[in-house]
Parts: sequence; structure tokens; C-alpha cells
Amino acid sequence: MTDTGRRRLVGLLASTGFAVGTGAGRLIALAQSAAGAKPHRIDIHHHFAPPAWVTAVKGRPLLQPANTTWTPAKSIEDMDRGGVAASLVSITNPGLWFGDAPMTKQLARACNEYGAKLVQDHPARFGLFAAMPLPDVDATLAEIAYAYDALKVDGVGLFTSYGDMWLGNAKFRPVMEELNRRRAVVHVHPTAANCCRNLDYAPGVAPGSIEYGTDTTRAIMGVAFSGDAVRFPDIRFIWSHAGGSVPFLAGRIEGASNNAKDRLPSGFITEIRKFYYDLAGASNRGAVASLLELVKPSQVLFGTDFPPGGTSAEYVKALAEIKMFSAADLRAIDRDNAVRLIPRLARS
Repeated sequence: MTDTGRRRLVGLLASTGFAVGTGAGRLIALAQSAAGAKPHRIDIHHHFAPPAWVTAVKGRPLLQPANTTWTPAKSIEDMDRGGVAASLVSITNPGLWFGDAPMTKQLARACNEYGAKLVQDHPARFGLFAAMPLPDVDATLAEIAYAYDALKVDGVGLFTSYGDMWLGNAKFRPVMEELNRRRAVVHVHPTAANCCRNLDYAPGVAPGSIEYGTDTTRAIMGVAFSGDAVRFPDIRFIWSHAGGSVPFLAGRIEGASNNAKDRLPSGFITEIRKFYYDLAGASNRGAVASLLELVKPSQVLFGTDFPPGGTSAEYVKALAEIKMFSAADLRAIDRDNAVRLIPRLARS
């Protein structure tokens, strides 16, 4: 609703003559509050669908229909309803890699140029995590340079795995080295690895129900146990969905780090406490409680996984209802932590 619309609602409700203590009065108070409130949240996990990408992914596994009908207007409408000032857009499943390296390279470029134009058209409302043509390392290095130097992106979007290779794979080390050099903000989105897309253990259960969280866990372990977390400390990783199952399993995984002192001299938990985690798909007491046993609210970010993940207003409501954050913590999660990572968002 626009400010004009809210003011009209306030006037209409007030004209009924109901006292403030009635239901109508409470609506007046809410409308007045909403009319005066400036959108301040930053959605760090928000998807877009460039036309070239929609054409390339139709009919492929892991595609959710909501992503094929996305428009900038739909994003802005949802953001306005949830008090979101800006959203960082990224490509979601099924990603860009379908076994054809030249096609993936072209598709990444098309997505990034579309995203850069979106940011140019709405500089205060959108930011861009650039899509990368992994597992092609040379093409990815070239795209990092173009994305940062020509398109002026806010960060990079990666997936947890590519075929049968997870983040942390030694093949990807030149990419990590360059991202570290640029002090990149890297948002990592889960996918379902080749190994685990069609496991017949629970009929009717889609890969997103368990495999996305599990693949996030594999990727975090890959980055940590490969030594990349220590080797490249200036990469600011953001892991989706509260880090998958890592917060719950962190103590158990920590035991394995005793066998990796050369790569994790301070242990697994020490390194993953430096990462950031978004709350898309994880705004519930169980996930949040487990995450807060691992990190402080300063490492937690607001995210929605829009359009398939739900509306921003639903996430705002869910975070308020779990009653696990102070007002200061919510302000940091909603906005301040993201601004610390990407200072230009302070203008949004």
C-alpha cells in the first residue's frame, strides 16, 4: 500500500467514529504506524529471473514455477508490503550449469548484464550478486573481473555444488583466491548434487526438503576442511537457510577437525563463526535457536527466498512471533549487518 493509500485508510476508519479501543481503532493505529514508517529492511536472499535464464531453464529439474513468472514489479510490490528497502538479487535453482561450458558462460553474462540494468534503473531498491559460470574456472575469473570492474556488482552468487564438485574443491582455488583479493561478499545458494537428486527413501519428497540443507552442510565443510576458510579470510561468505544442518551438527563436525590441524589449526567452529547466515526458509524457533548457539546476531541476515520462498511480510511476522531477538538484534538482522557488508546499501 502506498503512503497515500494508508492515509486514505486512516481517514476512512476515523470517519466511522469508533473509539481507539475498538477493532477499527486498532486498525487506525496500525495504518498510522505503517504510513509513517520508512522501509528499512534489506533482503539478502531474493531471486530474479532474467529472460535469457527463463528460456534456458524451462523444463529442467529443480525449477520452481514461481521463478519463471518473476518481474521487477512483483519484487517491488512485495518489498513495499514487507517494509523492505532493498533486495540483493541472485540466480536460483536450477542454476546455470547444464554441462555446456560455452552456454553457461553466455548465460552468466546475460544474467549479469540484465541484473546490472535492474540496479541501474532502481539503485536504491536492488543490488546484485553476480552469477558465475562455474565449474569453468577461466570463464569464472573473466566474469568476476567484468562483474566488478564494468558492472560494479555488490558481490558474487555461487552454488553449493556443481555436478559432483563442491565448494572447497582444489580446482576452484584460483576463483577463491581472486574473490579473496577483492574482499568479495559471496552469497551461496544450495542445490541438490547429482548424487542425491533421485534417492528413493521417501516418496513425494522433493530435493529441496532435505538435500538443499545437506548440500549447504557439505559446502561449508568443503570450504573449511580444504583449508580455504583459513587460506582466504577476506571472503565474506553468506550461507543460505541458516547454514543448513551445520549449526545442529557443528559439535560433531568439530571432532573431525582434530584430524585437520594443518587446515583448521583453530578448529571448525572457530572458522564457521566468521561466516554470515541468512534466515530465508529458517525463520522458526528450532532453526534460529540452533544458529544462535553457533553465532551472534551480528552474523545473521534477513532473507526471504522470494518469489518461491514466501513474502517478506510473512518473514517479518514470523521473526516477530518467535520472540528470540531484542529490538536491537532485529534492527541488526533486518538491516545493519547487511549495510556493514555492503556499505552502499546505507542509502536505501
